[in-house]
Amino acid sequence: MLLAKVIGTVVATRKEQSMEGLRFMLLRQVDLDGHESGGHVVAADVVGAGPGEMVLYATGSSARQTVATDKRPCDAVIMAIVDNWEVNGQIKYKKGAE
Repeated sequence: MLLAKVIGTVVATRKEQSMEGLRFMLLRQVDLDGHESGGHVVAADVVGAGPGEMVLYATGSSARQTVATDKRPCDAVIMAIVDNWEVNGQIKYKKGAE
């Protein structure tokens, strides 16, 4: 799993039939301090995340192991909205405190 920030949405009105009903979000990886640091990825959102939220996402075959993405050609999926994270006893991110 990887940490990322939702920075936007992706709309695709024409797509593979098995992908119908999935919502796509544009993510940017973040470092342990919550700063945008990595590349961008488009991920299927199965938890109702929104722009500005920090999320956990999985890629590769793990992305196809949620109920919503099973047997779908999905390479990245948002599987959790992060409430907070701590590193060495120090809170690095807390939802709503940014």
